[in-house]
This record gives sequence, structure tokens and C-alpha cells, in this order.
Amino acid sequence: MVKRLIILLLLVSNIVTAQTFGNEEVKELLKFSTFYAAVNGGTSLSDVDVFSVDNGLSTQTISTPYDYNLTIGLRKIARFGYENKANTFYDGTESNYSDAATVGKVKGVEYLFEIDYKRQEGVDYMDQHHFIRFSSDEGCADELCVNFFALKLEYLEDGFADIKYFEASERYRHRKGNNLSWNVGLTHRLAEPYGYNALDEWMLDNGNIHYTYLALQEGYNVDVANSEYYNPAGELVATSAEVWEAVVVPEVLSGYTERKRNELKKTIQHSLVIGFDYYKYSKSTWLHAWGSLMPYHYDDGSEFSYHNYVDGQWYDYSGGLIYGIKVNKQLGYFIEGKYNKYWNREWYDFKLGLNYTIF
Repeated sequence: MVKRLIILLLLVSNIVTAQTFGNEEVKELLKFSTFYAAVNGGTSLSDVDVFSVDNGLSTQTISTPYDYNLTIGLRKIARFGYENKANTFYDGTESNYSDAATVGKVKGVEYLFEIDYKRQEGVDYMDQHHFIRFSSDEGCADELCVNFFALKLEYLEDGFADIKYFEASERYRHRKGNNLSWNVGLTHRLAEPYGYNALDEWMLDNGNIHYTYLALQEGYNVDVANSEYYNPAGELVATSAEVWEAVVVPEVLSGYTERKRNELKKTIQHSLVIGFDYYKYSKSTWLHAWGSLMPYHYDDGSEFSYHNYVDGQWYDYSGGLIYGIKVNKQLGYFIEGKYNKYWNREWYDFKLGLNYTIF
């Protein structure tokens, strides 16, 4: 955390330096950008009383600490016509679906660098989303135009979805009318070897896990005769086989798989990508949609290639939809959302609703 804060502070320092010493190129790049930092908090789950009658009636109160969200970011993203900045300040809770779009509202460079440290319902995790997006929309008289393309560098870490990767893509765009464009190109993703299961080597012929032997290898000590089970530090963690199997063993398996995953090197995946972008806006109705499909992935033959876990090719895809309509002065409705599926991992969010103004 300290390292990332230092990097952000250095970035802000460079911004101030550029403003002070008049570096025109840097100043132009940072023009209209916003640096923001915010803390949000609130109550979490209420206290829960757990009763036990093993040795007479006893009560244990389980408390969940308060929720919080610490956000630090820098963004320069042109708002689409349907986006209104209702708040005076960025408070770190914004969720702009259009940030996931392949092509921006304006040509040129846009970027987002954001880190979120969160605690939700007692679970601590970190989200990160950084990207630099370049859209060219100059056009030319020829059918194929090299000045009509899109580039994007992106790093995403979603703690709840357990997904983390770096992606670079370069795409040629072909315009089909004023609103629709198709694109084709390549993507390059650097991530942990998804599909790898550290427990496969401990799987028995009957489909069960030899968890006791695994626990012994991890430093646990088991005294079956006296029903005593000790962790690697020598602490007594269970006094019955039921507690051992229901409580301790899951922790052993979880810790082992996480450690083995972290020991593996990141793998790079080169893929063909095809996609589309559609944007049409008026004050009464708007539609913004985009999508990407990766139907082919290069197999480099490495030991942890995802090809080994799916027996060949697979489909990765992502997309988004933002639709709104004002039926009349009183009624309007909307639907917004985005969906991603990479390496058979899904993460998505959406919202929909209607507004009716009563005169």
C-alpha cells in the first residue's frame, strides 16, 4: 500500500512541477484531468449472538467491523452525452460503465488510474483499475484507413471476482455509418495461469482429496488416538475429527492453493479480438453499446497454458449496454450494465429503473 501511495504522490508532484515549469506537452496531457482522494464509510452487518449448550448455556457475540472505502485516483475521460456530473466532487463511489468501452467519446488520449482499498462485511480487499485509451477518428477517403484505430492499455484487479490481469490491445476500426464501427485486432493479456488447480496432484482415484496427508506435508500434526490436531505453530486447533474436517481442513486447502498460485509465474496470452461500438445520442433517447469477442488464442505449448485445461480453444468476451429514453416530460426509463467472462471467470454489474415526475 505504501509503495502505491508513493507512486501516486510522485505523479501528483510531477503534475505540480509541469504546471510550475510550463511543460506544455505534459500540461496538455493533464488538461481537464482530475486528481481525487476520498474516504467513505458506514455500518456493516449488525452484531450476531451465537448460542452454545455444549458446557451449559453460553453466548458469543460476533461483531463485524464497519465498512469503508479509501479511493485514490486520477482521471481524464470525456463524458458522453448521457453522462451528467451531478456531484460537485468525485467521492470515490462513482461507477461509470462507459469506462469499459473500447473507444472513447473524443479522439486522443484518455486515462484512468484508480486504487480502492475496501472492507465490506468484514472482508478486506483491494480493487484497481488503470487504463490509457487512445481513439483515432480522423477518417480518410480510402476504404481502409490507417488513421482509424483504437489502442488501450489496461490493468484490472477485482477483489470480489478474484480476477487480476494486464491487457494491451490494438485494433483497426472500420466505420459503418455515423454511429456504428467494427474493429479487429490483437490483445495481449498477462495474468496468473487461470485454470491451474493445485489440488489436482492430491486427487485420489475416487475423486476425493487426500487432505490429511496434505496437512501433514504442510506442517500440521495429527494425533488420531487422542483426537488432537495441531497447526504448524504447535497450537491445538481441533479436538475432534468433526471440527478437524469441517473447520481446519478447509483452511489448509485454501491456504495451500493460494500459496501455490502465488508461486507460479504470470503467463502471457495472445488472442485475436473482434468487436463493435455503437453510440447514438439525443436529448430524449440514447444508446451506447460495445462488445468484444476473443475466438482464437495462441497456444505457446507452456505447462500452464489455459489450453491444457479446456482441451483446445475457448471464447472470452466482454460487453456493455447503456440505454435510456425519456418517453415524455414525466416518464423515463433506463438500463445500464457490463459483463465480462475471461478464462471462465465472470464479473458483471447492472442497474435498471424508471423515473416518473409527479406534477
